[in-house]
Amino acid sequence: MNAATIVDPLHSKALPDLVSKLLVARQQSLVLYNKLAALKPFTLAEPVRHLLRQFRQSLIDYLALGPFEVYQALEEQPVDSPFDPARNLARQLYAPIACTTQVALAFHDRYGGTPSAAELTGLEDDLSQLGESLAERIELEDRIVAAICRVGATLTV
Repeated sequence: MNAATIVDPLHSKALPDLVSKLLVARQQSLVLYNKLAALKPFTLAEPVRHLLRQFRQSLIDYLALGPFEVYQALEEQPVDSPFDPARNLARQLYAPIACTTQVALAFHDRYGGTPSAAELTGLEDDLSQLGESLAERIELEDRIVAAICRVGATLTV
């Protein structure tokens, strides 16, 4: 009997699928970031608290996909893998990406629980700083993603 293997892209560990998951998670975080930033001035109203909770969770999900899935999958590639240039680039860029992770984690931790009105007075500045850090992270990630996609394109030709 032939058993068909069904590949679930959501749970796949293939690099192209992991890159797709990373890009989707990043997009979701950026959408929530923009929705939250649009709620200025920030008050203790439920829409702000709700979006802040959603954004914080989305941000953590996005941050985890890079090092815990994409980079790990690159490291698990065989030594003679065509993904070696992407792996080397990821190793080179890991430290600056980790710095952006620290900025995002500090934001996440600062606005955990129920922020007070006084804490929300710094939200605009903190979002701005986080936005700059995320922009830097995206530029670095895009270099790794492009290197992975170049290999993927040559493998399918």
